Amino acid sequence: MKLREEMPELTGATEWINGEVTKADLLGKPTLIHFWSVSCYLCKEAMPEVNELRDEYDDELNVVAVHMPRSEDDLDINVIRQMALAHDIIQPIFVDNEHKLTDAFENKYVPAYYVFDAEGKLRHFQAGGSGMTMLRKRINRVLGKGE
Repeated sequence: MKLREEMPELTGATEWINGEVTKADLLGKPTLIHFWSVSCYLCKEAMPEVNELRDEYDDELNVVAVHMPRSEDDLDINVIRQMALAHDIIQPIFVDNEHKLTDAFENKYVPAYYVFDAEGKLRHFQAGGSGMTMLRKRINRVLGKGE
């Protein structure tokens, strides 16, 4: 995805965990969509910081997790559920076992973070395990909090 592109519709999930949301549900407030995988060590390492952002900006920011499997071993819904519980992922989780949303986002990475403004336009993308300070700055900017 390129900056300022529209958020894709959140369709094609093989399953939702912690409730289902649509793109329409998310508009009107900035949104962080983060891609992760149960086999991704960096994802697990970054999850406390993602959860911290989710909790800190609870009323101002939507947070949606997308589970993007990287291998056959990542397709087991019970393993995904256990990992979500173990890592306190209480936000909605789009289980993308068929890579439909992954393809819509043209995403190739886990972890990956997409920050959309209230109108659903992409304002920031980053991938990898570091750079949470930059992610927080970009979220603050989209929330109009300056830097």
